[in-house]
Amino acid sequence: MTVAEALRLAEQQLAAAGVDTPRADAEWLLAHVLGVSRSAVYAATELDVPAELDDLLARRRKREPLAYVLGEWGFRRLTLKTDARALVPRPETEVVVERCLTLLRDQRDPRVLDLGTGTGAIGLAIADEHPGARVTGVDDSPDALELARENAKRLGLDIELRAGGLEIASAGWDLVVSNPPYVSPDEWDSLQPEVRDWEPRAALVGEGTHEEIARLAHTRWLVLELGDGQGDGVATALSRLGYTEVRISPDLTGRARVVQGRRS
Repeated sequence: MTVAEALRLAEQQLAAAGVDTPRADAEWLLAHVLGVSRSAVYAATELDVPAELDDLLARRRKREPLAYVLGEWGFRRLTLKTDARALVPRPETEVVVERCLTLLRDQRDPRVLDLGTGTGAIGLAIADEHPGARVTGVDDSPDALELARENAKRLGLDIELRAGGLEIASAGWDLVVSNPPYVSPDEWDSLQPEVRDWEPRAALVGEGTHEEIARLAHTRWLVLELGDGQGDGVATALSRLGYTEVRISPDLTGRARVVQGRRS
C-alpha cells in the first residue's frame, strides 16, 4: 500500500468513526509510524507503511485521544509523554503559561506552585522558559505524578513533584497557577467521547474549585484557567476575596480563558 493510499483509507475510517478532524489525525498517525514530520508525509512516497498503522487506527476509531494514541504531545517548546494517567495538554493552556511568564518576568528566582500538575505541562513549561523559577508541581493522583516525573526526567528539567491537595497553596508562593477541574457534572454526558470515555474524570469535573484555591492561596499572584462562561464569575470571586489587579485574558479563539489576580 502506498503512503497516499494509506492516508486516504485512514481518513475514511476516522471520518466514519465520527472523528472531528479525520484528515489531520490520519496525517499525524501516518507521520508517527513512518518516523517523519506531519508536513513530510506527502513527500514520503517511497516508504513502506508499517502494519503498526492498523493498530493505531483501531485505537483512534474507538475515540481514544490522538495524544494518547501517539504517546506524546507538543506543548509550547516541549514534547510531553501523554497517556490516560493525566489530561491531554491543550493549546488553550499555553495561554496560562504565557500569563505566568509575563508576571514572573522581572523576578529572578520566584517560587511557583503548579497545583494539579497532571502531565507537568504548566510547571515544566515555566521551568523551561524561566530557568530561575523554583517550580513545585503537586497532584493528588499518584498516577499523574508518576507521569509528570517521567516527563521531567526525559526533558531534563529540575522541578519538585509531590503528592498533595489544594491546601499546599497556603504555604507561601510568588505565584500559584492551576488548571483546576471546572466541568460541571451536568455537562459530563455532553462531552466528546475522547474526553468523557478516556480522560480522568477527577481532573475534569469540579465546581467551586477556582474560588477554593483563591481562598487558600498565600501568594503574590494567582493564575487560573477558566471554562467557557466562567470568567466574570471567577473574577468577581477573586475581587471579593481581596485580590487586586484582577484581569481576564482570552485564548487564541477569543474565549475568556485565564484569570489572574494579585494578593494585596
